[in-house]
Amino acid sequence: MTQTSLSFLKGHGTENDFVIVPDPDNAVELTPAAVARLCDRRAGIGADGVLHVVHSAAHPEAAHMAGEAEWFMDYRNSDGSVAEMCGNGVRVFARYLEHAGHAEPGDLAVATRGGVKQVHLDKSGGVTVSMGRAALPDEQVTVVVGDRAWPARNVNMGNPHAVAFVESLDHAGRLLEAPRWSPAEVYPDGVNVEFVVDRGPRHVAMRVHERGSGETRSCGTGACAVAVAAIRRDGLDPAATGAPVTYTVDLPGGTLYITEHPDGRIDMTGPAVIVAAGEFDPSWLKETAFA
Repeated sequence: MTQTSLSFLKGHGTENDFVIVPDPDNAVELTPAAVARLCDRRAGIGADGVLHVVHSAAHPEAAHMAGEAEWFMDYRNSDGSVAEMCGNGVRVFARYLEHAGHAEPGDLAVATRGGVKQVHLDKSGGVTVSMGRAALPDEQVTVVVGDRAWPARNVNMGNPHAVAFVESLDHAGRLLEAPRWSPAEVYPDGVNVEFVVDRGPRHVAMRVHERGSGETRSCGTGACAVAVAAIRRDGLDPAATGAPVTYTVDLPGGTLYITEHPDGRIDMTGPAVIVAAGEFDPSWLKETAFA
């Protein structure tokens, strides 16, 4: 029987917004063009990315994680490209599972291309995600916008980041196009670039250009990368001090709280909201023109 409609939901975490496509059996073909159409803010539903909700056992990239996590977050950027991880996306994904009756407040595991993430759903509405440990490659990186250039800290949170501390967030420009970086070979598949200013003790603000999406209102892995870079800059590495440290990270869409523990584990806490639900005609995704 031909499927006449597909369900979707819309959610956001600190205004990083997503189209959620429930598809437990992995039966929906989400081509890059289909994802781009869904995310188009004029011809589609509009979002920074798509959260494709699939049983881990039903997806070839996640079947090996099915014993640890029932659900797989098949995340796509708004241009249709595949991404390893999305911190805000994981929080919204977990909130959807609760909304749909697949999870209760408390702890659950979510499979991602960046590994299995442990999530805690707070009854008050906050969501904490254990983001794993940051990798700090040794390569020296320079980020360039217009005629300005800054040294950047290379941080990998399961996806690559270049963190630049700047005097003013305005120096990042409009971020309509990806900032340049050098050496180019450090990020052969592109990079998320964060621009950071200080707001107070253990308190920073940032803007981000997300690889495959452009400037977004928030980026969870980016906030983690920024906190890790700031912690190292400020001489507060928990592995050296033996004490966890929490940074407040302000983004255009809200505030996230990032804690790094002495063993390197990073927790991210912030809101996640489901705002709408609806249906679309699956044949619309197969159209090639954005008429």
